[in-house]
Amino acid sequence: MDNQFGKTSRLSVSAVCRDGRTILDDVSFTAPYKLMKPFPKANGGIQIMPVCASAGIMRGDTQEFAYRVGAGADLEVLSQSFDKIHKMDSGSASRHIRIEVEPDAVLYYAPQPVIPFAQSAFDSEMEIHLADASANFFLQDIISCGRTAYDERFAYRRFSSKVLITRENELIYRDNTRYEPDKMPMEGMGMYEGYTHMANLFLSGPCTPLQEPIWDILEQAEGEGGVTALTQGDLAVRIFGTRAQQLQRTAEKIRQLYENSL
Repeated sequence: MDNQFGKTSRLSVSAVCRDGRTILDDVSFTAPYKLMKPFPKANGGIQIMPVCASAGIMRGDTQEFAYRVGAGADLEVLSQSFDKIHKMDSGSASRHIRIEVEPDAVLYYAPQPVIPFAQSAFDSEMEIHLADASANFFLQDIISCGRTAYDERFAYRRFSSKVLITRENELIYRDNTRYEPDKMPMEGMGMYEGYTHMANLFLSGPCTPLQEPIWDILEQAEGEGGVTALTQGDLAVRIFGTRAQQLQRTAEKIRQLYENSL
């Protein structure tokens, strides 16, 4: 897709561990993005929050994000608000994210949920490269059906999300989601089945001892969900609900379970 503005919005962050504390050793960005001052964590890690001067994602936007977590570093990536994908009479917007997690490092990637407005079209690709079994990664990705208060339930044109995760250059997880509501029964059997929001979580392994505790969390939560153990002991979790806050609360419980296991 051609970028009508002729410029790609970029954000690049590198974190390293120095004397037991995580710091940012390299940061660069272009408009409309910038990075807030990191928030320290009690364990020596940091939280970072990219901020955007734009009202959201517009037609023709092209974004490239890169995050590198050096050996022994602990980084958590948040976002300032829900990701709004605005109405597009034609065309689309795209985002590419590349993540590298080195040995004994930890990355929690948990942005706010995505809201695709009516007639929007958005394509997202995420590449995560884990150095080895000691590289720890937690992914939280939540998408809504749209602005229900504006009667925009599954009214977007297209939403696609590709996630590719490798460990030691070997593929361990691939998710290819593509929704086109005009062509798909989004609320029917095998799709959302009456729910309006979906959360995808990934926990890098070995996490199989967490599978039963996660099932316990899901059984007590609002909505429905499931957890799958992957071939190398990683876990994939998918949860359906009717409100983003429901899914965020459930995801936070699973994240705390994962964090306590490290």
